[in-house]
Amino acid sequence: MNTLALYQAIYKRKSTRKYDLTPLDDHMVEEIRTYLATVKPLYPDIKTEFLFAVPQEVTSLLPVRAPHYIVAFSESKAGYLPNMGYMLQQIDLYLSARGLGSCWLGIPRPTKAIRSSSPLEFVIIMSFGQGLLPVHRESKDEFKRKPLTAITNSTSLDELLEAVRLSPSATNSQPWFFTGTEQEIHAYCVVTNPIKALIYKKMNQIDMGIALYHLELAAWHQGKTVRFAENESGARMTPSGYSYTLSALMGDKADKDGKGEQLC
Repeated sequence: MNTLALYQAIYKRKSTRKYDLTPLDDHMVEEIRTYLATVKPLYPDIKTEFLFAVPQEVTSLLPVRAPHYIVAFSESKAGYLPNMGYMLQQIDLYLSARGLGSCWLGIPRPTKAIRSSSPLEFVIIMSFGQGLLPVHRESKDEFKRKPLTAITNSTSLDELLEAVRLSPSATNSQPWFFTGTEQEIHAYCVVTNPIKALIYKKMNQIDMGIALYHLELAAWHQGKTVRFAENESGARMTPSGYSYTLSALMGDKADKDGKGEQLC
């Protein structure tokens, strides 16, 4: 799967909640498993594990039933939630580019047997399979998203942040805000009140990782290198009502530091 196909999937993917429950053929499942093993982390030092599950191994009160699930586990340490969002969004776009449906599932949980099979902390589940309805949008106009002016105060990042704007998020909350320049972009996550935080704090952090991967793909599409890092100036610029996540160093700045990373 080339990176261009993943980038193009940003502009047409949608969450699939109704599936043909017929399992995919073994060859396709193995191809997905192989691709999943190649996804890169946002934080290389965080241990992760992904297990495949079938319907009877996932419990939920929600009516989202699929033939296949990816159950994500992680070492619990700083950055592990954005890291998981960043990693699983790679497979989400891969599935969409393959013509398959997928959906981030924040409420369903794996059975005790599945949870006990990994020494790491259970984080989230992604469903996938053949959709009963079209898995792609016919046009970008079908996305229900905030305008760019609601997620950035910059006027020079529209092309890059359009891909971010279309990112999926829990209950379509779109918790992100970006500011900076074409060489240095800072990412922030909305701070929720204590009541909402019980539901959204975890998911918002995962959402930030999803958005950062879309940002990286958009930068790649412009021929830029990208390095994510914590940045003191970015932290100092945190807008009211938000918390600082990470900064993206791009193009000449990333190259100058000798740490630029080109997507493969």
